[in-house]
Amino acid sequence: MAEATPAPVHGATLMAQTLRHLGVTTVFGIVGIPVVEVADACIAEGIRFIGFRNEQAASYAAGAWGFLTGQPGVCLVVSGPGVLHAIPGLANAQANAWPMVLLGGSSPTSERGRGAFQEWAQVEAVRPYTKYAAQPANLDRVPTMFQAAFRYAINGRPGACYVDLPADLIQGAMSLGSEGTAELTMTALQGLSPPTRTLTLADPVQINRAVDSLRRAQAPLVIVGKGAAYARAETALTAFIDRTGFPFLPTSMGKGVLSDTHPLCVGAARSEALKDADVILLLGARLNWLLHFGERFSSTATIIQVDVQAEELGHNRTVDIPLAGDVAAVLGQISSVWQSSPSKGGQDFGLYLDGLRARRERNHATLARKAESSALPMTYHRAFRAIREALDDVYDRVVLVGEGANTMDIARSMFDLHSPRRRLDAGTLATMGVGMGLAIAAQVHYGLDVPNEGRLAGQPPSPHQHHDRVVAIVGDSAFGFSAMEIETAARTHLPLIVIVVNNNGIYHGFSDDEYHSRAAAHNLPSTALSPGTRYDLLGEALGAQGFHATTPEALHAAVRQAWDTTTRPSVINCCIEPGGQQKLEFNWMKSGKEIK
Repeated sequence: MAEATPAPVHGATLMAQTLRHLGVTTVFGIVGIPVVEVADACIAEGIRFIGFRNEQAASYAAGAWGFLTGQPGVCLVVSGPGVLHAIPGLANAQANAWPMVLLGGSSPTSERGRGAFQEWAQVEAVRPYTKYAAQPANLDRVPTMFQAAFRYAINGRPGACYVDLPADLIQGAMSLGSEGTAELTMTALQGLSPPTRTLTLADPVQINRAVDSLRRAQAPLVIVGKGAAYARAETALTAFIDRTGFPFLPTSMGKGVLSDTHPLCVGAARSEALKDADVILLLGARLNWLLHFGERFSSTATIIQVDVQAEELGHNRTVDIPLAGDVAAVLGQISSVWQSSPSKGGQDFGLYLDGLRARRERNHATLARKAESSALPMTYHRAFRAIREALDDVYDRVVLVGEGANTMDIARSMFDLHSPRRRLDAGTLATMGVGMGLAIAAQVHYGLDVPNEGRLAGQPPSPHQHHDRVVAIVGDSAFGFSAMEIETAARTHLPLIVIVVNNNGIYHGFSDDEYHSRAAAHNLPSTALSPGTRYDLLGEALGAQGFHATTPEALHAAVRQAWDTTTRPSVINCCIEPGGQQKLEFNWMKSGKEIK
């Protein structure tokens, strides 16, 4: 009896199997011609597909997944406009150094140049926003090209990659026989495994110089960036701070690598710490606008910078001691040398620390006074106090997402973090519209245990439990960019708590009377939004539980009830004072010369 001919392997199946072998457990995206077959094949392979309502939000989610897991987040979109809409996610991931891979369908190769359906030069279009962008010439190249994209995404400075998937490859097939390229392709596929991030060490000579400088410091400061969070540097950093007694300052997404309530955390005395430090150790933090380009540092300060990308060392400010390497690994080097060469007589920076602590306590007291306001409508600070108090007994299970200029900036100072990678925000590119994508990715990640094949090599089992919850605190303007993703969360049974901080405007809005008066005079500013918009009712229409809160008591009750709802999202419309036509000014946007 003749031996049966093996069934052909279809292109979509090969692509899905390749993703599974590379450790992918979740794909974000929007389907349509020609990628719906790829998504269905992923589902058949046991990969979870989260279907979004807008490609931007899906691509933001993929970038956040990369930051949270250490493995590339995968986004799947249709050809032409689908890829175009996903470019913001590529740019956001690239700017934040988050690993992600965008897979974009494209028109059949045989129809290129003829005005094919959604024909667009996609590889060329995405190249400025990626580390790697390519299109496989045939199905044989799919496994190795996917693997290359994943390898590029996590090594060096992490970032975004793109692989173009022509329709004829998705719909094509390979016939399997006893020999030939098809069999070799499948053999190569079986040998794939999740990519390993190469950990690099700094030059030992420079390590010795760094330790010598840190030993001599009279006013040392450690700045903890989100690169330290991504590098899983919490254990190494805890040991280093405990050993040296140095004060540390976390950036926004560096919060929680060490607890914000650690006695040596001087985040609440940021301006003084940046100005007064004589030796500054930068850990995965770039000297860009978020750190005022280094302009707030003393001109005589010694700068020691640790970054995984050597080209970043010395950008915007001369770095005295550059340390190119993985943040956690380099901290291990520093600690090893520190231990092996004990200080002669020790360091005395007590007066410096006392000054920072005094400033920290004064600033904490100022925040507390602002949060005591009894005025209605609520202020930002009073609303955030009500939210924090409502979450007090479950706070160790909260993952925070912040979005919106005032909302994000004030919330950063009002909500302490005690664990790493539990705060996501607009990041380096200051991208508005990221909130719902970040929140959905975080809820999927923290609500599910990460399988063994989805972890970085050597990473311990996930500590996340099913009861970890995302609380997204977003401005009304920011929420408008991606509000339809509430339906995505409802459809996928994600119990997000979305608190829309509603002040009727971009930055500041107007009361109902002020708005209508100015509208009648055709004098509405560009920042105005309609007063009294019921975002809670929009949430209900999209499948969420809705709450309308105009007092601290109502807000507290709404947050508690939302927390008890574990099968669908909640949208809380938190109405605060509009603010009126105030000057638009934020402390983090001032230059060093403007700081008093």
